[in-house]
Amino acid sequence: MSEHKGIWTIGRILKWTEEFFLKKGIESPRLDAEVLLAHVLERERIYLYVHFDEPLEQRELAAYRELIRQRVQHQPVAYLLGEKEFMGLRLKVSPAVLIPRPDTETLVQAAVERLRKKQAARFADIGTGSGAICLSVLNFVPDAVAETVDISTEARALAEENAAALGLTERITFHTGDLLAPLQGKFSALLSNPPYIPERELEGLQPEVRCSEPRMALAGGADGLDFYRRLCAEGPAFLEAGGFLAFEVGRGQAGAVAALARANPLIAGTEIIEDLAGIERVVIGYRS
Repeated sequence: MSEHKGIWTIGRILKWTEEFFLKKGIESPRLDAEVLLAHVLERERIYLYVHFDEPLEQRELAAYRELIRQRVQHQPVAYLLGEKEFMGLRLKVSPAVLIPRPDTETLVQAAVERLRKKQAARFADIGTGSGAICLSVLNFVPDAVAETVDISTEARALAEENAAALGLTERITFHTGDLLAPLQGKFSALLSNPPYIPERELEGLQPEVRCSEPRMALAGGADGLDFYRRLCAEGPAFLEAGGFLAFEVGRGQAGAVAALARANPLIAGTEIIEDLAGIERVVIGYRS
């Protein structure tokens, strides 16, 4: 960037950054250039389009240059911004948690649909990370309360920050621990987006995911099903009659996870839900 002479306007720097990102193999070069510049300028992206000729100040250039440097090292945009939007909520994120993804909205929508039919539902979110799942469900089911579990104290702290920012702290109990160990009593539902990437596939993930996101939130054992085995074996005992388990699953895993759920005698039946791309994304197991 420094070798160019003249004034750096918004339009000029976006064009330069897009070309630079493209050369460096960044997947969405124009979008990333715009999102990062809008963040530096503390403006919406639309502002960039109507102020193409506006010159940047030195401090803005310096801040933007630093974000470009980190982005070409495959730091995810969400970590650089410190936030990610999910289900209409703005959530704080850090490298301590998995970045919420659109795939997970299928799980939230399925849970919301079913929990709305129950009065004063009590549900648990296992492996909560940023709190994306439980906070979204609470946002859409106003009379529900939640408990969350995460083995990471950093993830728990971040989820608590997000709950406070959204005014939902009073409706959540946070636990640090291993899967279901901290829970007591019965729940209307157990929700989870557990680690489900098979060990052999971890090295083939995009650099943004492989190098930046927490490995323990990705690695699901040799076949990717380790956490489902435990959740299906132990989870149904925590469900009230008529309650349900709902899990996000990886591509091609739905049948195996549904079979694990059915192997528990407390589960009366299972259901598989596809995401918007037609991929089997959510497995639900109903307690008799």
